[in-house]
Amino acid sequence: MAEYKKKIILVEDDETLGYLLSEYLMINNFDITWTKNGTESLKMLETNTYELAILDIMLPDIDGFDLAIKIKNTRPSLPFIFLTARSLKIDVLKGFSLGAVDYLKKPIDEEELVVRINSLLSRLGKSEDYENKNNIYKLGTYMFNPLNQELIFKEETITLTNKENKLLLYLIKNKNNLCTHRDILLSIWGKNDYFNKKSLNVFITHLRKYLKKDLTIKIENVHNRGFILKMDN
Repeated sequence: MAEYKKKIILVEDDETLGYLLSEYLMINNFDITWTKNGTESLKMLETNTYELAILDIMLPDIDGFDLAIKIKNTRPSLPFIFLTARSLKIDVLKGFSLGAVDYLKKPIDEEELVVRINSLLSRLGKSEDYENKNNIYKLGTYMFNPLNQELIFKEETITLTNKENKLLLYLIKNKNNLCTHRDILLSIWGKNDYFNKKSLNVFITHLRKYLKKDLTIKIENVHNRGFILKMDN
């Protein structure tokens, strides 16, 4: 049987460093996806699953901090670390405040990086606080698997579209709290405007239809402000 290799996505725009790191990590039995900008990495995250993301901050198309926020919204169970030349205390504190599990400063020894990665993955794998280790959310009598984009009710499985999946995940992460139109649209659509707001309302209607079999789950509309996913669990 082939040895299982832990999957890591590396976001690094420097050609030389990106090549060296990806090659060294592959030699050390990691399955590496190397992307050179934030846009490319987000596309990979839409269709692939990883156990760790390594993020540079100074990327050509999107700030690494903003990329981390987008990753948290779409892949909340994916741990990420920063590997960057940005070494000011304010940057380090911001990185950890966004949920990074480590903040590493360039240049870093490749052997040290491997040791840190193995230590982090081992710790996270054993932690009870590691969010949704099985990537399954319970919504009343429903089960939601965001990685497979599936909403399951008893023997029935509903396959969600990409936008439906992201929207439901966003609401679950903020359950019983107001999710404003603006925050939802910027997080999922990337733009807060009239047409996207109309689209948001359509997707909310879809989710309400899917969830109607459990009366304890409600997506309430707060007039001119946003939505609240109300649920007991």
